[in-house]
Amino acid sequence: MEYVEPVVGIANCLGTPVCKYLQYHRKLNDYVRNFKRIRDDLNCKMEDIKLQLKAELLSPLGKIPKQGVENWLKAVKEMIREAQVVENKVSNGRYLCRACNGKLVDEKTREMKEFLNNAPNASEGLAMDGPSAGLPLPTSELVGEEAIRNEIWACLMQEEVSKIGVWGMGGVGKTTIIKHIHNDLLKEQRFERVIWVTISKEFNVMKVQDDIADALKLKEGWPSGDKLRRAAILSEMLKNAGKHVLILDDMWDKVSLEEVGIPEPSGSNGCKLVLTTRSEHVCKYMGCKVIKVKPLSEEEALILFLNKVGPNIVQSPTIMPTLKLVVNECAGLPLTIVVVAGTMKGEDNPRIWKNALKELKERIGKVEGVEAEVIERLKFSFDHLKDEKVKYCFLHCALYPEDFGIEKDELIECWIEEGFIDDMTTRQEMKDKGHVILKKLEVNCLLENVSSERVKMHDAVRDMALSITRMNPRYMIQAGLQLEELPEKVQWSPDIEKVSLMYNSISEVSIDVLPTKCQLLTTLLLGNNPIKKISISFFTNMPCLSVLNLSYTKIKSLPNSISELKNLTTLLLCGCFELRDLPCLSMLQELKKLDLSRTKIEEVPEGMDMLIKLRYLGLQVFSLKEIPAGLLPKLVHLQHLSFEVDNEKTSLKAEEMEPLKKLECFTGRFEDINEFNKFISSLQQKLGR
Repeated sequence: MEYVEPVVGIANCLGTPVCKYLQYHRKLNDYVRNFKRIRDDLNCKMEDIKLQLKAELLSPLGKIPKQGVENWLKAVKEMIREAQVVENKVSNGRYLCRACNGKLVDEKTREMKEFLNNAPNASEGLAMDGPSAGLPLPTSELVGEEAIRNEIWACLMQEEVSKIGVWGMGGVGKTTIIKHIHNDLLKEQRFERVIWVTISKEFNVMKVQDDIADALKLKEGWPSGDKLRRAAILSEMLKNAGKHVLILDDMWDKVSLEEVGIPEPSGSNGCKLVLTTRSEHVCKYMGCKVIKVKPLSEEEALILFLNKVGPNIVQSPTIMPTLKLVVNECAGLPLTIVVVAGTMKGEDNPRIWKNALKELKERIGKVEGVEAEVIERLKFSFDHLKDEKVKYCFLHCALYPEDFGIEKDELIECWIEEGFIDDMTTRQEMKDKGHVILKKLEVNCLLENVSSERVKMHDAVRDMALSITRMNPRYMIQAGLQLEELPEKVQWSPDIEKVSLMYNSISEVSIDVLPTKCQLLTTLLLGNNPIKKISISFFTNMPCLSVLNLSYTKIKSLPNSISELKNLTTLLLCGCFELRDLPCLSMLQELKKLDLSRTKIEEVPEGMDMLIKLRYLGLQVFSLKEIPAGLLPKLVHLQHLSFEVDNEKTSLKAEEMEPLKKLECFTGRFEDINEFNKFISSLQQKLGR
């Protein structure tokens, strides 16, 4: 009885019935476990929503996030921060505060449950259509293109002109000019829609149809495989879309509008077709009003060069005469001007400028043809990358499809996997080095900064990169070409080192096409193909294979021959949603990165405890039953560890994590809050705090 009055007094102060107070007091650990489970569920839901939203925004629909989704994500982020505060309070609470802690945890758990229940419905879409006409495109500043821009605009405003063909050599600025026209059309609102479609060298009817359908917000009933039916639907939709401008950028050959499903533009329907191409013949064949984009004048070229090379150079009288001659060697092409200016930026030694002039003259003198000259001017910038590994980083970008927006973080990860970035004490230091390289390539205008998250290669710069890889048969690059089968045997050179077949339509990987041995093959990129089957002995004769990317394929199991890849350092299987089975991995003792996230495996692959060089382990697998005790302590070099499972029993103890002294990034679940606190304590000791 002597304790009843204090308990009642505290309970009354809390505004809590005595029975509830006692429940909070006695079952605090249960409340904490429930709190942690709901918090983890909410965190997983938030990450899922963010991933799907990102995927929707990356589609060519011109979409923007729904306001409710943005608000929910912002509020959940704050809620999880508050949950961390609560967790810290509880972990520091004293015994007499158990009931207070129990109430605090219970209230926050209820709030988080409410957020979970009110999560956006992903099946209804997380993004909405942008403005009906379209969204502005990012573009660079124009110099000296006012006349050609005005000419194109005047044609668009004339009723009697329905098709406009803008042509000129690679790097002359066609796409940049038309991007400005696109954005001006959106501002003026003269047309109900402005549709932009990038064609690229490898024309594919289905892709063009998909891009136009996306721009028209065609979702319901859009067929996946019948070109004729799709063309009929598109034609009807475009006829009903009101006055619109359809822009087809980077056409390399003539296109049948009827085959795609594009109605013939005319004065009567008020619609316009604008295309850009390197070929005057294409413009004429398509029946366009032909407009040629000419190189910049000497004065315009000099203004653009000086804008890019930096103010210190502009003020140097000893450099200016040579600089003007260097500009002349750029032939008035905006792309080569900005690339060469980027290479020479900040260089204040007159001798180096004279050498650059001499080098440019020699390069251009040894080739014939306008396109070859452009490539040689661009190679000037490549050759002036002093670090050989930076050159390899640049060439790696050419392994992606043409006009592809490459995620910066993914690209840097690839550079780390390939060994282009030297080993450093921490993974973060290597990523920082990657960003320095990325910035250098952007400053030299060898990569375009599309957004804060993505870069891309100008198609002429990619042509230059491909020409370098062709000088030595070490690369085979056939990414994004809609291939349905592996390239034929004759294309697999015995001394081939890097192969990129990503983003194709390959469904089966057969050994029949390979040469007897691929003795020097180090990199094989097969990601984003609908691959269902890989020949049993496919990997048998690849003794040097180091990087294997099979991400986002449809494989259900891997052949046993993968166990023979004793020099494999990177195995990427992320997004293989049907993968359930892996062979024994014990022989892959050089493996540094293994990503099994978003697969269907139920057990950790046999032999993983032998992979003692692992630095990166992705196990975000909801079907995974458990992480065997004693596994992680053997992987002492891990820097990145992530696992998210739909199973409360799959959780860790701090003692399993304690040997991982090099761990920098961790996503996962601890058994309870005490284990989490032990882990934090061990971290603080490691950091000397």
